[in-house]
Parts: sequence; structure tokens; C-alpha cells
Amino acid sequence: MSQEIYPAEPEATRREASEAESSRASRGWWDRNADEYQSDHGAFLGDDRFVWGPEGLDEAEAGLLGPAGSLRGLDVLEIGAGAAQCSRWLAAQGARPVALDLSHRQLQHALRIDGDAPAVRLVEADAGVLPFRDGSFDLACSAYGAVPFVADPVQVFREVHRVLRPGGRWVFSVTHPVRWAFPDEPGPEGLSVAASYFDRTPYVEQDERGEAVYVEHHRTLGDRVRDVVAGGFRLVDLVEPEWPAWNHQEWGGWSPLRGNLIPGTAVFVCERG
Repeated sequence: MSQEIYPAEPEATRREASEAESSRASRGWWDRNADEYQSDHGAFLGDDRFVWGPEGLDEAEAGLLGPAGSLRGLDVLEIGAGAAQCSRWLAAQGARPVALDLSHRQLQHALRIDGDAPAVRLVEADAGVLPFRDGSFDLACSAYGAVPFVADPVQVFREVHRVLRPGGRWVFSVTHPVRWAFPDEPGPEGLSVAASYFDRTPYVEQDERGEAVYVEHHRTLGDRVRDVVAGGFRLVDLVEPEWPAWNHQEWGGWSPLRGNLIPGTAVFVCERG
């Protein structure tokens, strides 16, 4: 009888990770984990719902991209679209969305949901090198896509700035920076500060060869604001969603316990000059 060999569990550490290493790790991680991610969270995300984060802040109610009625006829780029749930909602409002993601497997889930009736255009590409002409879009958005995983967010913002038309809005959500000081646990153990908020060293999971298989980059709140400005945008709002009473789910380190005490998501609403 042959003996199965299972890969060793990745080692979690804090170390520097380049843009190339971060991109390579993200593509591999999302390709490997897309099936599990969509199975675990697909019901919450819906097939055609625009949710900004685990709290459940819905764009239909928040209107951070503008009133739903104003989206009709607009060209919209979703970055880090996953299975394109947000883009599908945008299409239902009459917008013309393009759903971009680094992960081939995530986009295959978008095709699975669409079946024989594609709702949006899908593009597989890196957020730091957008394959579009200057001024191609009226709006750009990203719900936890790309931005937390790149070593150079300013490069992404400059690319978004380039492909947006003057006055275009860029709205993105990320893990709230204050969470980096706390353990990523949904229970009481996740309520005590365990690390310096000011330590920007990336969180890395690496294999037995020391190669990164998952990378997430930390920026303080001030860093994020400065990055937005360096990318050519004006910050017009910063939304910190409160945990709603109806939401009883746990999602990784997000939970009603923590959500009622400390913020979990930050949504940056920016405009191109």
C-alpha cells in the first residue's frame, strides 16, 4: 500500500515580502482556496449582491458609489472581484461592469454562477498593471480585493487613477488597520492587544522552502490616507461599518463579539481630480 504524503502546514511569520513575491503568493493561494472560499461564504455574499465586508454593509443601502439610479450606463471596474458578485449587482443596476481578478479559479466560479448567460466581462490580470486604456471607466471599486495583499498600494492607486475618467470615484474596503494590533481570533482572545499597531512588517505564511504562499500587508490608517493622496485621489469619506444586530455569523476573526467593540473594516471613498 502506498503512503500518502501531505504537504506540511505553512509556517506563519512576519517578514518583508516583495511585490513580485506577494503577487505570486496571492495568485497561488486564491487558486487553491477559491472552492472553499466560495463554499463557505457564497451564501452570505450572494450571487448578485454588493457587500463591502463581513459586517454585511450593503451597497444598495450605503450608496458609496452613488445612488443606485445613477449607476445606469456607467463603465465600472471591480478589482479583486472574486466570483464577480458585486459586478453582477452593478450590472443589475444598468452599469457596464468589468470584473478583474488575479485568480483564474475565482473567475471560473464567476462563470459557474453565470452559466450560459454571462452577466459581466471577466478579466484575469494583476491590479498593479491594469490592461485598459487611460480614461476607460467612470467608477472603480474593490471589496477586500487586491489592496490588502499588495506590497505597493500606491502603484495600484495610480493605475486606478489612470484608467478612471476625471471626477471618477474609487471606493475600496480593507481590514481596518487597528485590527493588526489584535490576534485574528473571533472570541475573547481576540480582544487583547498583542502586537504593535505601528509594526508594518507583512504577515506571511511560507512553505518548507521558505517561499511565501500567503502574504498580507499592513498599513496604518494614516498610511492609507497618504497612499490615497499619493495615488492622485482626494479622500471624501472614510466609513467604519458598525456590526449590525442581524448578523450572527463568524468569518475568520470577524464576529459579533469583536464587531460590537472594535472596527473590522475600513471603506475609503476617493475621487479622481
